[in-house]
Amino acid sequence: MPLQVAIQMDPIERINIDTDTTFLIMMEAQTRGHGLWVYGAERMALEDGRLTARGRPLNLRAVKGDHHRVGETQIRDLSEMDVVLMRQDPPFDMAYITATHFLETIHPATLVVNNPAEVRNAPEKLFVTGFAGLQPPTLIASDIEAIRDFRARHRDIVLKPLYGGGGAGIVRLGADDPNLDAILELHALIGREPLVAQKFIPAVSAGDKRILLIDGAPVGAINRVPAKGQVRSNLAKGGRAEAVALTARDLEICETIGLELKVRGLLFVGIDVIGDYLTEINVTSPTGAQQLKRFGGPDVAVRLWDRIEELRGVI
Repeated sequence: MPLQVAIQMDPIERINIDTDTTFLIMMEAQTRGHGLWVYGAERMALEDGRLTARGRPLNLRAVKGDHHRVGETQIRDLSEMDVVLMRQDPPFDMAYITATHFLETIHPATLVVNNPAEVRNAPEKLFVTGFAGLQPPTLIASDIEAIRDFRARHRDIVLKPLYGGGGAGIVRLGADDPNLDAILELHALIGREPLVAQKFIPAVSAGDKRILLIDGAPVGAINRVPAKGQVRSNLAKGGRAEAVALTARDLEICETIGLELKVRGLLFVGIDVIGDYLTEINVTSPTGAQQLKRFGGPDVAVRLWDRIEELRGVI
């Protein structure tokens, strides 16, 4: 029984089909015979309780530079879809939050992946703080004096925007780095959101592990190694992906958070682990599935669609 699947994402014309996780997920859906329809979050409209979007039917093929065909623009009622995949990238700003409110009006009658209310309620750098003993020393604050005091105590720290993504805006500041105040001033000019300060973990030089989970259970992991002299290991910022096995500590972390992910309806999640520490729980648009498959690991898209089809009663 084919499903009607809407994908809320950034422009499909710009994706890299060799690395993009959303492309892998969509290709698996198409292979199973499900119908694809694509739209941007900015094309949704809520009128008298009815949620519509302006989008296009989609057909994919694994041809670089010629990977998609779209039909004519249509306006469709999203409640008539079987599944909506919320796959646009952060930043997690008010537009993103508004999109979760919109999608909450159709979920769970239409299965939204991930549960939009829980995406909204689980900001990635805040959600992780609810699991005691898993994080490195971490401060979330706007107060300059609090951030100065944190660095004075931990000396070597990393600062990052609370609602950023893809490694944007992350800096390392040693005990004697004179740029702390200037960086805080720049962030204050950009917005009013707090900053995250974390004790620097030297193990990041060996890599930042991305572990992918389906319905609270770990599927596999890749290691993202930062470029020489860099602190950011994100693949979008020059990090190098390599194969890696899950350790006993990784499995312990997944077991600690897994039930909570499942209960919240966070079907597809990517967590970041450096050394023995959990640093982020990514619930918005996790990546890394293509690299995991390329290294001979499990196909996350297959596992995800197996679970979605089970939830939708597909035989």
